[in-house]
Amino acid sequence: MQPDHVSVLYRDHHGWLAGWLRKKLGNAPDAADLAQDTFVRLLANSRVADLGAEPRAFLTHIAKGLVVDHWRRQAVERAYREALAAVPHEHAPSPETRLLILEALMRIDTMLRAMPAQTRDIFLLAQMDGLTYAQIAQQLGLAVITVKRHMHKAFVACLAAA
Repeated sequence: MQPDHVSVLYRDHHGWLAGWLRKKLGNAPDAADLAQDTFVRLLANSRVADLGAEPRAFLTHIAKGLVVDHWRRQAVERAYREALAAVPHEHAPSPETRLLILEALMRIDTMLRAMPAQTRDIFLLAQMDGLTYAQIAQQLGLAVITVKRHMHKAFVACLAAA
């Protein structure tokens, strides 16, 4: 997309988008960040040549995805803070390490959400519950070879996310 075209869209629709996001999120700072991120995404998307007669619909579509990502990040951060609360203060990671851990957790969450449900379930049974492939196969009523195929897909996803 041409930068001058984006600047016209920004001028004409940024205020409206920020207001729409403020209603969705309930706070102005996050709304301002996501409105800005919406236009950054638009600027980075070279495939979008013309938004047609309804640019707000396209901006809303991008912004909705960013809102979902924002809520997911908040959920991951909340779960991480709850886990940290159980750690003695002297063993708590530094702020820099916390940020790195949160970023890794977000990549893991994104990777897991991208997996087909059955692949994700099999992967988590093996990795989190420590079940063998035979135990997973028995529990889910699958052949062991099917479990192996799903685990292979999951490991490939892990490597791609690394």
